[in-house]
Amino acid sequence: MSIEAAARSTLYRQTHARGGDLRSLANRTLLRRIWRFAERHHRRLAAFVAVSVVSAVLGLTTPLLAGRVVDEIGKGAMGAVVVLATIIAAIAVAEAAVSLVTRWLSSTIGEGLILDLRTAVFDHVQRMPVAFFTRTRTGALVSRLGNDVLGAQRAFSGTFSGVITNIVTLTLTLVVMLRISWQVTLLSLLLMPLFLLPARRIGRTMAKLAREAAIHNATMNTQMTERFSAPGATLVKLFGNPVTESREFEVRADRVRDIGVRTAMLQSVFMNSLTLMSALALALVYGLGGVLAIGGHLQTGSVVALALLLTRLYAPLTSLANAHVEIASALVSFERVFEVLDLVPLIREKSDAVPVPAGPVSVQFDDVRFSYPSADKVSLASLEEVAVLSENDLRAGSEVLHGISFTARPGEMVALVGSSGAGKSTIASLIARLYDVDSGAIRLNGVDVRDVTSASLKETVGMVTQDGHLFHESIASNLRLAAPDATDEELWRALERARLADVVAEMPDGLNTVVGERGYRLSGGQRQRLTIARLLLGRSRVVVLDEATASLDSASEAAVQQALAEALSGRTSIVIAHRLSTVRAADTILVVEDGRIVERGNHEQLLARGGRYAELYETQFGTQQVAA
Repeated sequence: MSIEAAARSTLYRQTHARGGDLRSLANRTLLRRIWRFAERHHRRLAAFVAVSVVSAVLGLTTPLLAGRVVDEIGKGAMGAVVVLATIIAAIAVAEAAVSLVTRWLSSTIGEGLILDLRTAVFDHVQRMPVAFFTRTRTGALVSRLGNDVLGAQRAFSGTFSGVITNIVTLTLTLVVMLRISWQVTLLSLLLMPLFLLPARRIGRTMAKLAREAAIHNATMNTQMTERFSAPGATLVKLFGNPVTESREFEVRADRVRDIGVRTAMLQSVFMNSLTLMSALALALVYGLGGVLAIGGHLQTGSVVALALLLTRLYAPLTSLANAHVEIASALVSFERVFEVLDLVPLIREKSDAVPVPAGPVSVQFDDVRFSYPSADKVSLASLEEVAVLSENDLRAGSEVLHGISFTARPGEMVALVGSSGAGKSTIASLIARLYDVDSGAIRLNGVDVRDVTSASLKETVGMVTQDGHLFHESIASNLRLAAPDATDEELWRALERARLADVVAEMPDGLNTVVGERGYRLSGGQRQRLTIARLLLGRSRVVVLDEATASLDSASEAAVQQALAEALSGRTSIVIAHRLSTVRAADTILVVEDGRIVERGNHEQLLARGGRYAELYETQFGTQQVAA
């Protein structure tokens, strides 16, 4: 590598460094964890070190042979010149082959590490509770799987390999140059600060500019992501000001442009300065070496060899002098990855977990008390992009369910009604074990949900939420989330039972129709019926409906109600609804207020009692009659 190339590489790495300090090297726990990920590749790591040594030796051989060629030319030894040239050619071929092997080993180790880290983080995040995702910024979490994992990977494919190669090259080069001429070698080392100081100073300046540009780019990306989504674009068209939006975007884009121009000029000044330094260093070697050669203290070929070896001296010195930046940056990346892996999932399957007993399922709540977990138990400040975790969730830490007890027998429908924020959705989420209770128990056929396997719980309990969330994939892919092995015939049968088959059949791509982000290409009623079809496909024995018909027009609600009737038939069901007309046929209606069940009974009993349910019913249907 030439001096200019080494300087350019060093400048780039400093500019894109993530910060950190070498005190992390004293953290033995961190180093042991890093090694645990790397040791599965220990054979390739050993092979890489060996090949790096061979590459360094081959790299030093060519300058020495070139010096001998000059000496043989002076002697007029044509045969020796031809032999030496042939050897140089053979070494060049060998260097190319070794370079390929080195690159293959480096990339294999690096990409293998990416696979291990990404898989570990992805699997771990999937086990985190819902509370973790309600607090965490998605972009920050995705960054851990992207930028931080890549930063950790570069520690092996770039930093580790570079340090080993440079140490070997530098050591051998110094030994050879000192044996040829210690005077020229020492004087060359005295010029080293002229190469290192500009790289550090300009590198720090460019790093600051790069971070500022990254902040502006992130803000622009956020603005584009939010405004270019279907809901965001609709909101801007309805209420936003395109001129204001454009002006805000232009201000940030203009600053990024200015940073780009300044960065380009700094790079140009830096590279031109180093090119000048390189030329001066070569002039020194030729001048001093020439004087020594004329005085008979040095052979002519040795001067040429020293000039060629000079690049092999300065390039690794420049890289090693700034290796601490790369090492610190890599350690920061590892720490940020391990930070996520160290979060302990609140919901964990027991080693002796059992499946939910077969047959129709009863759901029993026994004196259930629950508080939403505090931030320090489920989140990280860095993932929320704040300095310190704050309890901005008013529900965290305070009890929201106070001694909830009821039983839904096999095949029965139990409805939950009450004011918003009373705790109905919390009860529903506990059945599916999205959270664990603080005290009491929730049992399915007499078995505590904390004692059953996650797979059997997922097969037993099916849930339809208010938003009817769908992935930006095809209808078939969204349906097969509930039954990965389902055939197209089974998908059509589920759609037919959900009263959606005719709609899908009229779509140009049928089951392969992509529903758009969050299913935005479908109407609200179609989204809900698709989630019901997914539930039907899963054949859940317990159905939980959380405001499944909320925010729908009358026609859509009627279609969804027909689909729900099919979904609830023969199943134990827990239904949450604000529209009391949807729960009149429930076997038991529970009125929930402030985390407590204040009334229970069927529709007629509760109306006759004249309590809270009757008040809700009168308010809702009295308002409708007045409107009519």
